[in-house]
Amino acid sequence: MFQAARGTADILPEEQPYWRYVEKAIDGITRLYGYQRVDTPVFEDTGLFRRSVGEYTDIVQKEMYTFDDLGGKSMTLRPEGTAPVCRAYLEHGMQNLPQPVKLYYVSPIFRYDRPQAGRYRQHYQFGAEAIGEGDPALDAEVIDMAWQFYKSLGLAKLSLQLNSIGCKVCRPQYLAALKDYYAGHANLCNDCKARLEKNPLRLLDCKQSTCQPLAGSAPASADFLCPACAEHFTRLKKYLGLINIPFTLNHRLVRGLDYYTRTVFEIQPEEEGGQSTIGGGGRYDDLIEELGGKPTPGIGFATGIERIILNLKKQGFTAPETPGLRVLIAFMGEKAREEAIKLAARLRLSGISAAAAAGEKSLKAQLRQANALNVPYAVIIGEDEVKAGTVTLRDMSGARQETLALADLPERLK
Repeated sequence: MFQAARGTADILPEEQPYWRYVEKAIDGITRLYGYQRVDTPVFEDTGLFRRSVGEYTDIVQKEMYTFDDLGGKSMTLRPEGTAPVCRAYLEHGMQNLPQPVKLYYVSPIFRYDRPQAGRYRQHYQFGAEAIGEGDPALDAEVIDMAWQFYKSLGLAKLSLQLNSIGCKVCRPQYLAALKDYYAGHANLCNDCKARLEKNPLRLLDCKQSTCQPLAGSAPASADFLCPACAEHFTRLKKYLGLINIPFTLNHRLVRGLDYYTRTVFEIQPEEEGGQSTIGGGGRYDDLIEELGGKPTPGIGFATGIERIILNLKKQGFTAPETPGLRVLIAFMGEKAREEAIKLAARLRLSGISAAAAAGEKSLKAQLRQANALNVPYAVIIGEDEVKAGTVTLRDMSGARQETLALADLPERLK
């Protein structure tokens, strides 16, 4: 038998109420903050991600699903959502719209990673991007949007981790200090030995037990900020205070993508730490220019929907059930079957969910099926009802039933 590929999961009907619950919250928060939906293709030119995410990040080096199409062009299944949105921003001339342009997406993301709870090789993200404005007030608004989104879902005991990693003016001095610090330690993992030469900022993001203690004592990026970045970070912290968003400064926080500048943040369950981050993001003021556009600031965040649902369940939340089938029409005889088929169609046109029983089951078996499906009402049609133009309506919760004219059934059910 075939099975779902490792690191993927079927979202079965019993799980769908959680997804509908999260999607409803996404719809509400994006309307509240003025974001419009954008959907980009599931695969893009591989160069888009190599240029934006970073050649020496784990995503590009180890985790991308890349293939040559029939034309010999290298394509990659989307490993993250920001770069495709920025590509669409440029391709469709959104720089000519009033800025900032606020966009959001709900998309499958593909990364070849070690599967574990809340982490899949195909997972789904809700992400939001605000492109075209560098004001730290926009940073605070995006963080507030993420924070209020989680609150609207009922998630509790969350922690906002915050840092600034500077810009291309001040970051070189910081990277030099990092290299000097790590060069004195010989017990780095093999990945970090390569990062030390090619991408020292990623040293702080290493998850290996041998390297994590080193990051705790490493130089802090906030100590190397240029005046403009320091001013930006000071104002952001002030604005977060004005809107009562608590935060913890975390100098180890760098995020796993090379396009980030200045603000980076993550939101985590307090009791579980960084391994269970449910969402995060940051500013990417150089990304649009890197993709061929004019210098254009931007900031965004993304959150994994599977991980949100996992945390909701940990907190004992049960999603409200979505309405199911309301009426099953049972019949006796071929003429009654034909009437049942027509009646089900009429009820659906009236906005009442209904289905006619199928197969050659007895009336008793059809009513057992209605019970098994938790259908609140059964409509019974036999040969006598067909001749008289009536139906029998049974309330399945108490087996009460009444006979009424066929034409009166829709209004009676309503």
